[in-house]
Amino acid sequence: MLQYSHNVNGYASMNITKLDVLSELPEIKIGVSYTLDGKALPAGRMPSNLAEYSRVKVVYETMPGWQCDISKVTEYDQLPLAARNYLDRIEQLVGVPISWVGVGPGREDMVTKGFTKQE
Repeated sequence: MLQYSHNVNGYASMNITKLDVLSELPEIKIGVSYTLDGKALPAGRMPSNLAEYSRVKVVYETMPGWQCDISKVTEYDQLPLAARNYLDRIEQLVGVPISWVGVGPGREDMVTKGFTKQE
C-alpha cells in the first residue's frame, strides 16, 4: 500500500510512527507484494474495483524482531540492528527514505535518520 501511496503522492521522505509497539514481537511480517487470482500485481499497483480488491492476497516477508525497549533511544544509530534492518527494508520496498522514526508514545519521542534534529 505504501508503494501505491507513493505513486499517487510522490513522497520525498517518510515518517514511521509507533515503532515501539513492535518491540515485543519475535518476528515482524512486512507485506511486500500482492497477488490477484494467483498472479503477481506490479509493484505499487492495486485493483481499481472492489470485486477484484476483495480477491487480493498479501505476500509477506518475515524479519526478526528486536524484543527490547526502544522508547529511550535518542539517535537512529542507537536502535537495535534488527529495527534498523526493518526500516531499511521499508525504504527499499517503497523507494523513499525514512526521515523520522517514532520510538515512544510522546510527540517528542522521535529520532531522525539522515539529518540533524533541530531544537
